[in-house]
Amino acid sequence: MRVAVVGGGLGGLTTALLLDRAGVEVTVYEQAGELREVGAGIIVAPNMVRPLTRAGLGERLADFAVRLDVAWEMRRWQDGSVLFAQRMGAECRRLYGADCYVAHRADLLTMLAEAVPKELVRLDRRLTGLRQDGREVELTLIDSAGRESTAVADVVVGADGIHSTVRPTVVAEAPPRFSGLCAYRCLVPAEAAPSLMLRPAQTIWLGPGRHFVHYPVSGGRLVNVVAVVPAGEWRIESWTTDGRLEDLAAEFETWDPRLGQLIAAASETKRWAMYDRSPLDRWTDGRVTLLGDAAHAMLPFLGQGACQAVEDAAVLAGCLREATPETADRALLRYEEIRKPRASQVQLGSRGREAVNHLPDGPEQRKRDEGLANGDPLRQNAWLYGHEVETELVLMEKGTA
Repeated sequence: MRVAVVGGGLGGLTTALLLDRAGVEVTVYEQAGELREVGAGIIVAPNMVRPLTRAGLGERLADFAVRLDVAWEMRRWQDGSVLFAQRMGAECRRLYGADCYVAHRADLLTMLAEAVPKELVRLDRRLTGLRQDGREVELTLIDSAGRESTAVADVVVGADGIHSTVRPTVVAEAPPRFSGLCAYRCLVPAEAAPSLMLRPAQTIWLGPGRHFVHYPVSGGRLVNVVAVVPAGEWRIESWTTDGRLEDLAAEFETWDPRLGQLIAAASETKRWAMYDRSPLDRWTDGRVTLLGDAAHAMLPFLGQGACQAVEDAAVLAGCLREATPETADRALLRYEEIRKPRASQVQLGSRGREAVNHLPDGPEQRKRDEGLANGDPLRQNAWLYGHEVETELVLMEKGTA
């Protein structure tokens, strides 16, 4: 059976790797002339670590990702006093069978690109059309020189991101939902960052109308910064659009001075307006299905975007492992049946968290801080981190999923 994956990002390459390991013939079509990843740091949560480890990438991941000793460390905006700190380490491994890491997206993509056989990836191939006739799917592609080509597959997987070309062929698109927020992203050399920011911890500073996140990536050589603020007139939904460091600094000029020092050490920042999409009515049409952000674009407040794409890839590979060209469409519907409820729950759960993070000082803020002091985010996040795709696949094979 022939599978074509459209998109060579984290989700697309993970899908190709797992399908290849499952003995399925797979080809990735990527519109860029080289495999590259935009954005900066992401959370590699236990529910993402486990499938990658089973694929043989656990040791490679540990080479460049930073294993968190502390996650969900909440600090007060004004003076950095700790509202809550959840230690990871042995407790995390005991509960979820894996550590929690943070990593640079580009490092993750490099790991996957090295693991996927090069002959499976076709670069400089932009999808311009899909046509299926019930037996197979024809892809129309164009390269940067304007040369058109076609390819034929039994299954097409749209792993082409939030602005997916495949998605409109599967389901009518609803307009994106604007959150009213934008985010600044920076990478700061570790030697220029205050020592507080170098610890293996994901730290979230909570304050009126905004919050500020930092953690080390790339083996501790860089500090990843994400600052979420009111968008004002900014509406550009792109990870590659430049912002202005002076605007970022102004957003946090009255906050703990260590944040100002960190911002001052950055050489550039990107700024993007934060949108998400509501859960789709369906992911699959015949022999075409969706995966990752193409299926369930979400806000980043649960740190689950890439994690959900990896879960998708693991389940899809399991569904297609024993499928044939004749049964491929039913296998895709089984994949959607398993994954859509879970991904939609995470998608909707990522909304609205900024309302709690951004409370102005006052009674509600004090109540929130008291709740943090008495809370246990590690166990509260069990529904995220403890979810096991292998269990889903076993239940699927028994017909009880």
